[in-house]
Amino acid sequence: MSEMNSTSGGLKTGLRRRHMTMLAIGGAVGAGLFVGSGAVIRTAGPAAILSYAVAGLIVLCVLRALGEMVVARPVAGSLAEYARMALGPFAGFTIGWLYWYLYVILVGAEAVAGAAILATWIDLPQWTLAAALLIVMTAVNLISVRSFGEFEFWFASIKVAAILVFLVLGILYVLGLWPDSRAGLGNLTDHGGMLPNGLTSVFTAIVAVMFAFGGTEIVTIAAAESKEPGRAVAKATGNVLWRVALFYVGSIFLVVAILPWNDAKVLTSPFVSALNEIGIPAAGTVMQAVILTAVLSVLNSAIYVSSRMLYVLTRDGDAPAGLVKLNARGVPVRAILLGTVAAWAAVIASYVSPDQVFKFLMNSIGVILAFVYLAILISQLRLRVRLQREDPASLTYKMWGFPVITLLVIAALLAVLISMAFMAEQRSQLLASIISLVVVAALYPLRKRFGRTRPVTGEQELAKVG
Repeated sequence: MSEMNSTSGGLKTGLRRRHMTMLAIGGAVGAGLFVGSGAVIRTAGPAAILSYAVAGLIVLCVLRALGEMVVARPVAGSLAEYARMALGPFAGFTIGWLYWYLYVILVGAEAVAGAAILATWIDLPQWTLAAALLIVMTAVNLISVRSFGEFEFWFASIKVAAILVFLVLGILYVLGLWPDSRAGLGNLTDHGGMLPNGLTSVFTAIVAVMFAFGGTEIVTIAAAESKEPGRAVAKATGNVLWRVALFYVGSIFLVVAILPWNDAKVLTSPFVSALNEIGIPAAGTVMQAVILTAVLSVLNSAIYVSSRMLYVLTRDGDAPAGLVKLNARGVPVRAILLGTVAAWAAVIASYVSPDQVFKFLMNSIGVILAFVYLAILISQLRLRVRLQREDPASLTYKMWGFPVITLLVIAALLAVLISMAFMAEQRSQLLASIISLVVVAALYPLRKRFGRTRPVTGEQELAKVG
């Protein structure tokens, strides 16, 4: 199938297997690893290693459940489509629009973050730099899905190369094979032990860490625009486990082995501080460039994801019909542009009202992924039973230990959400995200007035691709 062949929904299959592989990596490794990990280490101490491992395992199970559905029924906008198939049009509408909202706000936030980094090198107003980043990344997505895939491939490659270099340098330092290094793992136990803040701190950190893995599901959304959706998703999701172990758990292990967990430098910039301790010249500048790459990667992916989700919402009758239009290259131009325009609201808010409006916007997407993950798992429960009865041959890529593991992960996600209500630092995110959920759900009646007149239902889609 050539790049310009269409999927059943009209999108083009321009993503190759290497694009899909790097999409899985790029989704799992964001700027949060390089910057946000400091706060996690400060919360849990050396046991942050365990927090990352457990959170990564939970997200991996979610991805496996989603991968099962994608391999059996590859459709564009998989998250919303599977909720629609399993739970009905209301669930598809709510999950789809929540997910679109999440990534639109993320587009604005990443543009602001990228502009802040560029401002240290370029003497221009940050709003100008943010606008430039939005324009460039929007243009990349407007060209073709192949263009998006190529940019994401190289962005992810830079992130992977940076982490691998850090892992090699860190291992040499810890083993005493680096000049003037202090061999050993004393920092893991010399400052209050592995659990300096108690076992509860590990769980508290898991709550914060879980959402750092957000983006791993992007590869399943892109599956409908790949040449071999089933095989590409199976391979990409199957390799996530060792990537999470290597990139997240391995790098966090080295950070707390190289530096005392309670060192103030860990909180400000853990990777830069560790590289400085090793003795790497210009570590701060190099890491800033890597972080900028990570920001641009998320920005690129967020524009892509928001546009595809809006395209699917339109196709299924949940958004104005005009947004479903594709250009000759199979790109949903109007969906991309609308998402970019909406993202400007977040950019403007970050400069006009950073402590109120922008802070609320960021809080309002804080736990949306948890809602989405729950929808994925519940959908997998229902669709698995249906497919076992109607089309067992399609279940070539299965969720482990069904249904026990699916139910355990649902319980774990509910425990995370409930625990956030009792954590002062997390409560505002939970409340704001619940408000987002309620607002989106309340808009469902509007689909009859503004949506397409003859939407494709989940049952029709299931029959069509079956």
